[in-house]
Amino acid sequence: MKSFHSSTLFTGTVSSVSLSNCTFWIELLTKEKIEIKTSATTYYEVLRNIGDINRDRVNEPDPNDVEQKIGKESAAPDKDIWAQQKNLIKYILDKQGLLVCIYGIYSENDNIKSYSARKIVLMDSAPNEFGWEQTHWWVQQINTLFENWLDVLFQTRREFTESDFAEFYRTNLDLLGGFTLNSVQECATLSRFLYGLSSSYLLTGNERSLSAARACAQYIINAYANPTHDGKYVFWKFGRVKDAKTTKEIIPSQNPDDFGTYALYEQIYALSGLAQFYRITQDTWVLSYITRSIAAFNRFFKDDKSNGVGYDEKTQTNQDACYAGYGGYFSHLDPVTMRPDSDFLGPNKKKKNWNSNGDHIPAYLVNLIISLDPLPASVDSAPWQDLLDLCQSMLKDCVKNILDHFPSTDDSLFVNERFGNDWVPEHDWGWQKDRGIVGHNLKISWNLTRSAHYFMRLANELKDDENRLEEKNEYEKLASDCYQVSKRIGQNMKKCGVDLIRGGIFDALERHPKNGLDTEFAWDPTKDFWQQEQSILAYYIMQDVEEIDSKDEFLELARYCSAFWSLFFVDQDYRKIYFRTNEIGSKVIEGQFGIQAGHAIAGYHAFELCYLAHIYIKSYVDRGDDHQENFVLYFQPNSDNGITSLNVLPDFFRPEDLRLVGYKINGHETKLKDADRYKFQIPIANISEKSIIIVEYECLKKRGPHKNSPKNGQYSIQIPFKR
Repeated sequence: MKSFHSSTLFTGTVSSVSLSNCTFWIELLTKEKIEIKTSATTYYEVLRNIGDINRDRVNEPDPNDVEQKIGKESAAPDKDIWAQQKNLIKYILDKQGLLVCIYGIYSENDNIKSYSARKIVLMDSAPNEFGWEQTHWWVQQINTLFENWLDVLFQTRREFTESDFAEFYRTNLDLLGGFTLNSVQECATLSRFLYGLSSSYLLTGNERSLSAARACAQYIINAYANPTHDGKYVFWKFGRVKDAKTTKEIIPSQNPDDFGTYALYEQIYALSGLAQFYRITQDTWVLSYITRSIAAFNRFFKDDKSNGVGYDEKTQTNQDACYAGYGGYFSHLDPVTMRPDSDFLGPNKKKKNWNSNGDHIPAYLVNLIISLDPLPASVDSAPWQDLLDLCQSMLKDCVKNILDHFPSTDDSLFVNERFGNDWVPEHDWGWQKDRGIVGHNLKISWNLTRSAHYFMRLANELKDDENRLEEKNEYEKLASDCYQVSKRIGQNMKKCGVDLIRGGIFDALERHPKNGLDTEFAWDPTKDFWQQEQSILAYYIMQDVEEIDSKDEFLELARYCSAFWSLFFVDQDYRKIYFRTNEIGSKVIEGQFGIQAGHAIAGYHAFELCYLAHIYIKSYVDRGDDHQENFVLYFQPNSDNGITSLNVLPDFFRPEDLRLVGYKINGHETKLKDADRYKFQIPIANISEKSIIIVEYECLKKRGPHKNSPKNGQYSIQIPFKR
């Protein structure tokens, strides 16, 4: 090829340096090495957090060492070359293994090929360090994101009411945060925003986020809940939109794929924020809407014979061909007939998919189970036990359906995502056809691994009960199956879905490529923000699992995906997250992607990433003995609900992962007995309303003692308290 020049991007680790040629070599994830040329206009940066200051703390090289290697500047025949060489000494030389991202130009003319760097970004000022794995990186990011989002919507308000959300909230905001012509307020996206606000409080303790969360939860329930006539079930309206004088309620989905229906994934995500909010507050009024929504899922969407017409409990048969008992959840209901087999549903008639089955786990089941196990202390434990049994049963059912039906049964590297009512995979639906979504695959890996951690915890609780050995063995088998499927998917996505040259993951790919390669793009080689979240969380949680046995491989992938997120999805100027980039990180802002908020970017994935990346890195990543890996979370439970305990497990963890260090209530430290450090339930019988509880956690997988570790049973929370 002659006279070809193109912008390019590489991410890799420093391999070697040639000062005389002003070049250095990097090794890519493919293990290939490429030579990078520097020039007089090449400049260096250290990765910044959102809205961050300059983080370049690379030490200046010793002048004597510089003189010995490249001579004095005054004697240099070419001052530009001398400056290039000095920068290489400062930033690159003797830093083998340093992860860098290189923006530059690829040029080709006949047999001459050249990669010339224009900007080189170091992931940290120190080799073998990564900015996002340090101290409060994710805490700062989530605080900046929620503060900016609230500023955009509500200006300077620090305390909020339900009326504020009714008047000012918008699902759709333009690139700079302004209102668009579309004034709709979607329920599912509002609940996702509530998830973000609640997660922000968990990590930061910022009262502004909790005030907004309370008002948001009230508005969601009062404005969008759609209870049935008997009060047993709750569905959720799609949205509300203001016209000239009033507000119009929209019952069914307005999204093109789901138009006119009750789409289960929208009903599911209406619970995402409510469940996370409940963890913090234990607001039983909120819980009552969650439980009745779950009842609706199991009564109307679940493929169970008992839901069919003419069901006979004795024979467990019915006269209903739709509810045949294949298990799992249908994806759509006709809101008029309340059935999944209505002809009105068109291509969504009697269908099942990833969103209608797998999304129960991350959206609400994890957080709800955490709040119920151990059982809350109250006068009557029976209702809590019934609810916990239901949620555990649903978790096992969802996991088993994923394990049984989603893994590919042919040579495709991708899972199956869409099915008929009998779980036969379908590869001809709508826009997806025979295509795989990389983010969905890694979301499955992530949530199967999370679920396996919980199953291991349940098995551990049964280890001394001889009467329940069969149940214990079942949990262990289920956990093992989850780990193995997670590993296989994670490795498959490395082959076809991870960008091994630049980091990050791609979007939609052909399940059966016809181009002779593992990767064939359905459309453009783009990368979406929500899918990067799945990759980061999946690889960080999987790398710590011995049964998966891919520690170095998956930790490396987690870091490369985190690098791409931090470099290209974070908007430093307006303190928000971009929806989509192309393969080299250039922002895609045309049409629906040129927004700060919308149906798909609603304060959920970015906030979930901040919350879980923070605790996963602190808990699962061995960063050496010089790093303090303790972390804290904040709670503010109601005091008038009859519950006298608070569950504080941060996520699904194995029994050997974490223990409590201690906790403070309104600044007063409470001592814990050693046996209580592993229960993740603290007594709150005598707390006053709006008491602030700060809980500190310690990772049990530290590989050795370090100077900040608690010793001899002495624990202290060294954190400031502000009311």
